[in-house]
Formats: sequence, structure tokens, C-alpha cells
Amino acid sequence: MIAKIIVFIFGSIVGSFLNVCIHRMPKSESIVWPRSHCPKCQKRIPGYDNVPFISFILLKGRCRFCKERISLRYPLVELLTALITLALFNRFGLSYNFFLYMVMSWGLIIASFVDIPLRIIPEEVTVGGMIIGFIMVSVSGFAFNPLKYSFTPMLRSLLGIVVGGGIIYLTGVIFDLVYFKWLKRPAVNGETESMGFGDVELLAMIGAFVGWQKALLTFFLAPFLGIVVSIIILIKKKEHTIPYGPFLSLAALASLFWADKIIHLILPIK
Repeated sequence: MIAKIIVFIFGSIVGSFLNVCIHRMPKSESIVWPRSHCPKCQKRIPGYDNVPFISFILLKGRCRFCKERISLRYPLVELLTALITLALFNRFGLSYNFFLYMVMSWGLIIASFVDIPLRIIPEEVTVGGMIIGFIMVSVSGFAFNPLKYSFTPMLRSLLGIVVGGGIIYLTGVIFDLVYFKWLKRPAVNGETESMGFGDVELLAMIGAFVGWQKALLTFFLAPFLGIVVSIIILIKKKEHTIPYGPFLSLAALASLFWADKIIHLILPIK
């Protein structure tokens, strides 16, 4: 129980840092300097006002100095990061896979919360995460025998990158060709591409961590997770485009935790 509490607290602290990344990365600002400050009045946030969850509650969701409201995104990201980190710990224990997928989940959280309001995904997350994932998975090749390296994890990660990024890219190209060229449908909001390249890079990054099988499962799961939200947005806001990164992220986590159960549900094998 104590270990789980420590992991939860650690995850919430990391979530506080992820909030900094979410706010600054789209602006190409340093995530290290300057220290955390209020985005409204620019006053530096003292340490006692930067405690995950607790500070938000004590401050009643407002900045101590300018009294402007603090976005609910901040405690939400802290809580989500803590819960996912704890879930990974429950599943994998204090193992290499725990740290591997923890890094991936942090990237997915940043990507999702940037993509929702801005419809972009920072390459620091996708391309950087792809490289980190490939390196971390490749290093695990020593786990089988420290004196003899296995190339299997490296190849699995490389295939995950190629298959994950490739299948979503080809799907977008084929859809655009049919929809815009053959059917001659009008562009939506001036856009002639159904799939942003950030989504391609995100699924390639996911593939680097989880391999090509789970990357494929992520690809097929994401539309089912997004269709309900798409319909709601279409009805309420009359928008035809949605941020796809959050659904790829949810599908990736679902594939990571429940791949076998999902496959058995879709293709029951007696």
C-alpha cells in the first residue's frame, strides 16, 4: 500500500511538470526556465502554491495574486498522470516495462491535451518519443542474457514505427484520394487532408513502444472510441474535424492493458 501511495504521489508531481510541457511546447518555450508562473499576471508561483491537487483546492481554483481562474486542466492532468502511473505499477510492478510504458503514457498525455484545443501535436513528443521508445526497447535486448544481445526487441520497435506510422498515413492518402479527387467533395475548412501528419507520427511513436501488433490494434480501436465524440461535436458545433490524438492515446493504453481480451472479444477463439 505504501508503495502505491508513493507511486501515486510521484505520478501527480510528474503531472504538474506535464502541465508545463502542455502549456509551453506549442509556443516553443523552454520547459525548464523560467519557473512556473501564472499565465495571466506572470507572477512566479511559489512552491506552496504548486502542490498537486491540494494547492488548487486551497486556492479555490484561482491565482493567489490576480484572482483569475486556474484552468481545470491542471488538476485533471495531475490526477490522470497519477492514476495511469499507478495502473502501470499495478500491472507491471517495479520492472523495466513499468518505466518504459510510463514514459510512453506521459507523451500520450502531453500529445492529447495539446491536440484538443490547438489541433497540433508537438514533434518533441512524437519524434522525440519515437527515438526514446526505440532506444529504450532496444536496450531491453540485454534482458534475456546480459552477455548476449537479442535484436528481437529492436526489430519489434522498428516494425512498430513503420507499421504504426505507415498504416495511418496510407489510410489518409487513400481516403483523400477517394473523397477529394474521385468523388470531388469540397474541402472542409480549406483542409484537403483528412489525417494530420502529427497523428501519423503519434502512432509511429506508439508503435516504437508497444510493437507492430499493438500499434495495429490501436489503429483499429481509435475510430470506435472517437465516433461518439465526433457525432456530438458535429451536432453541437457543426464541426467536421476532431482532434484525433486523444483517441489514438486512449486506444494505445487500451491495447497495452487489454489487448488479449479485446482480440478475444472481436475474434473469439474456442
